[in-house]
Amino acid sequence: MTANRFRTPLCDLLGIETPIILAGMGVWGMATPPALVAAVSKAGGLGVLGCSGLSPAEIRRRIHAVRDLTDKPFGVDLLLPATLAPAAATRSGVRDDLARNHPEHVRFYESLLERFNLKATPVQDDIVISSELIEAQIAVTLEEQVPVFAAGLGDPARITGRAKAQGMTTLGLVGSPRNAQRQAAAGVDAVVAQGTEAGGHTGRIANFPLIPQVVDAVAPLPVIAAGGISDGRGIAAALALGADGVWLGSLFLTADEGDLPDACKDELIAAKSSDMDVTRAWTGKTLRARRNPVSEAWAASGLDPLPTPHQRVLMEDFLEATKAAGRWDLFMNAAGQGIGMVERRRPAAAIMADLIAGTETALEALDRRTGRER
Repeated sequence: MTANRFRTPLCDLLGIETPIILAGMGVWGMATPPALVAAVSKAGGLGVLGCSGLSPAEIRRRIHAVRDLTDKPFGVDLLLPATLAPAAATRSGVRDDLARNHPEHVRFYESLLERFNLKATPVQDDIVISSELIEAQIAVTLEEQVPVFAAGLGDPARITGRAKAQGMTTLGLVGSPRNAQRQAAAGVDAVVAQGTEAGGHTGRIANFPLIPQVVDAVAPLPVIAAGGISDGRGIAAALALGADGVWLGSLFLTADEGDLPDACKDELIAAKSSDMDVTRAWTGKTLRARRNPVSEAWAASGLDPLPTPHQRVLMEDFLEATKAAGRWDLFMNAAGQGIGMVERRRPAAAIMADLIAGTETALEALDRRTGRER
């Protein structure tokens, strides 16, 4: 384990050595597989499985896989959208609705397949984000007594009571002070304040104004900073703004233990911060990902992306076609603006060691510059 060099009360809450949390990221489970989650936990942080879109059986398998690799605390992240567009509870049912009520979007999807010479390869499972699926995912997480649950999106009130009853710690992600107050009222144990710099589903407020406002809004609950943090300097800045820890995703996307294809990792390493755009094209909700010909085509189409789950089902079929063809240049490569600081692939343990050492160095440098030697 990496030597412990700094602690906050969040460490005691989560049972970890250093207040660094691996964000639970989705993308068919490729971004945060069990090997990466376990590696971060073993290095003293908290690994979190991103399980949105996975079947309850697959979530259970991944939980067991993490436990086979480490006895350290870890978490599960699920999306709990407060609102979903009226839709069937199956992927096939949503496809039928798309064909009946949104033919122009289906035609555009088909035009993308033709434009990029892709063969239609629909996703084979019949899973779609629905209230029923979310409840089944929650049930597995509770049954397996996972130490930490994170609501990556939406309202965690549906789980906090049950979680507290069995000693599970709950985290809620927010993008505004008002959202933070709602999460606190829902009973979470800590709030993740995610600035617009972040990858994946993100809001509109940047970290520097967001974090202190959330700290004030939910005190004395611990606040965890997320978005655009890719080294120890960013962690030190988050601590200075009042956060008790950090929630890091983009930095770990290129980790050796991650299951993203090498082509996606290399594309992210080559990316600049300015290459990462927010769009609703991929899922129907605002999501930051690397700009590519597909997101540019949606922006130029004049079509307004559909709400979740319709847009998500439509584009997951497209992404399945890109996977089958090996066209990773067309894939949804979600990441935050902090990816511009990532220069190479490394093992998770090396990333964690650099983060811890870099934070200590940044804090010591701050003390020297301000005349307050530690």
